Amino acid sequence: MREQGDVTRYLQASALLPPRLRRQAEGLDRASQAVAEELRLRAGRPLAVVCPRGERPLAGGEPVSPAELEQVVEIATRASAHTALERMRSGFFTVPGGHRIGICGTAVVKDGAVSNLRQLSSLAIRVARQVPGAAAQVADRLWEGAAFQSTLILSPPGGGKTTLLRDLIRRLSDGVGHPALRVGVADERGEVAAMYNGLPQLDVGGQTDVMDGCPKAEGLMMLLRGMNPQVLAADEITAPQDCAALLLAANCGVGLLCTAHANDLEDLKSRPLYRPLLEHRCFQKLAVLTRRPEGRHCQVYQL
Repeated sequence: MREQGDVTRYLQASALLPPRLRRQAEGLDRASQAVAEELRLRAGRPLAVVCPRGERPLAGGEPVSPAELEQVVEIATRASAHTALERMRSGFFTVPGGHRIGICGTAVVKDGAVSNLRQLSSLAIRVARQVPGAAAQVADRLWEGAAFQSTLILSPPGGGKTTLLRDLIRRLSDGVGHPALRVGVADERGEVAAMYNGLPQLDVGGQTDVMDGCPKAEGLMMLLRGMNPQVLAADEITAPQDCAALLLAANCGVGLLCTAHANDLEDLKSRPLYRPLLEHRCFQKLAVLTRRPEGRHCQVYQL
């Protein structure tokens, strides 16, 4: 059943391609379809697929043309590219099903800001996948009695942070094994809930409020002021203003659930950006994800 669902999501993402490229994508073997993470289109290069072991071109295909890149945008926006313009300026936009299209081209800059992208050169269609139960072996270790402990999830890029974060949000929000909590999610890049027309395309639980497409620091503050969350969640803390917002939220007694790029605690400590969070003990638990031959492994530490 799980494999069938993963194949279905892959085929849903490949349906965004023009007919010639769609046939190539659908010709990929079923096992690879079930684990494919992205479809990569670059003008002048063959269509490629990204799987856990890396990127490889699909066999038998002519190079992707600039016109076919434009066709993907037309298909994905249902011939209304102007409706996705705001998101395209950020380098990506989300489509039904939660799939995300990253976009590269020539930037049109107006008043110092990107106002449009033209002459498309590359697209990355990220297959939206959720893994219900991904946090099952971790979730209970993030509680002390009846209290959720603020948790920071670490891994290098591609380590599975967002998948774990999403499932933890769902469990907190739905009260799986513990009292349900109101969760506010600052989903700056639309990767956690994958909102489309106000509806989350991925399951983040029944008591979750999502601030989509907003810079994390601003989104966290808007959620804190307006939605009375018990837990605030954010993916990939990367800027000083993100840390400042988390410090403020922690001082207001709100639980935190966030991710960051780092290999382990020592790596985290070596990065000046995160020192204020560690010095002020904003997080009580650290969940470190690593990839092993048998799959991903998560170790939880007390901070």
